[in-house]
Amino acid sequence: MKKLVSLVAALLLALTAIPSAEAAFVIGGENGWQLSTDGIVDVFSVYQSASPKPAGDRFTTFLNGTPDQFQNFGVQVGLLPSLIAFNVKAPTVNGVDSAVRVGIYPSIQNKSTPGNGNFRFNVNPNIDFREFYYTAKGTYGELLAGRALNLYQGKNILTDMTLLTAGVVPAPGTSTALGHIGYGYLYTNFGPQIRYTTPDLNGVKVAFSVNEPYKISGDTAKTNTPRLETEISYATVLNGGTTLQAWGSGLFETATRSKGAGVARSGEQNQSIGGAAGIEAGFSGIDLMASGYAGEGLGMISAQDGDEFGSSSTDAAGKERTHFGFLAQATYKLTPDIKIGANYGQNRQMESDDDKTKRGVAGSFSPMKKQEAAVGMVTYNFNKFTQFIVEYSYAQNTWHDGATQHSNSVAIGTMFYW
Repeated sequence: MKKLVSLVAALLLALTAIPSAEAAFVIGGENGWQLSTDGIVDVFSVYQSASPKPAGDRFTTFLNGTPDQFQNFGVQVGLLPSLIAFNVKAPTVNGVDSAVRVGIYPSIQNKSTPGNGNFRFNVNPNIDFREFYYTAKGTYGELLAGRALNLYQGKNILTDMTLLTAGVVPAPGTSTALGHIGYGYLYTNFGPQIRYTTPDLNGVKVAFSVNEPYKISGDTAKTNTPRLETEISYATVLNGGTTLQAWGSGLFETATRSKGAGVARSGEQNQSIGGAAGIEAGFSGIDLMASGYAGEGLGMISAQDGDEFGSSSTDAAGKERTHFGFLAQATYKLTPDIKIGANYGQNRQMESDDDKTKRGVAGSFSPMKKQEAAVGMVTYNFNKFTQFIVEYSYAQNTWHDGATQHSNSVAIGTMFYW
């Protein structure tokens, strides 16, 4: 109790003594304990105009209402929600540094009401405890246990310039913008896991995690085996200050389908298997990046999205679809405070044998063939912790029967970091 009282007193003193414009701070407690905080506030005004949704049984991330609803304006968070995080570091014991991180990611927009945009009296924004884990780091490497960003395609999203902007703007009702989720990579998500990462071996690190399993299909009955993920990464600084990093990641999971009449491949197995890789180099203010992924049973928006987003990791016959995608990007610092950037990405889905037999049949589901997007942005760093962004995005969905829908969006926003 004495330790807690001392820590609270120190926190209150620090909050009254440090101006709000200062950077993140660390508070020391008794016997080597430390408390620190970091976070982001991001606010974007976004405008989206979309072409009509094609006829038929289709899923689209864009506006798909009546003709007078093909345009939308909102004030919201970007791809990354706002964030407030607290970090508690324990005293070093036997060469092991232990810490806990709690990351709270709220959106700012009012909750969306279908057909009415954001309803101003529904003022409970999405609050997502994306991070809640502890780490223990020593000469042996690092152990992580809790809820954290998953490994598979984790670096694909972290190296996307739209991570801190908006990117593709979906229809109202989502808690964030999309960036290039579904349009260059799959959303890896945050999830419960136990992860081991090796020590830094001359720039190389290898990580392996045992994760909560996801449903591969809407007909998945059992998820009684873990989802396994791994990542190998390399980072270095070359002569002349050139930075270089490369990575590869993998995913594997099996799941049993439901048993019963009317279920395709009743009681059989589905599997999700995927690989991803990327490389990034920075020199003389220029940063170039390329990443990609491929696999089966993955989905088109979120890794292993099952039937959640109308794309489905499996077809109507219960077989896994094949998926792949890529993202190419270039940014350049015009000055120390002004940066411009552009990128282009695609997510693609192969048509299965069952899809081919049902193409054009009335009432059958029309699977997506390709989702592609191009983004251009300009960022200005007003100071070390305040940034302003202007961004334009073009995105298009293409179905296997040739139907298309496109979207144009503009985002103007600001971010504050501490």
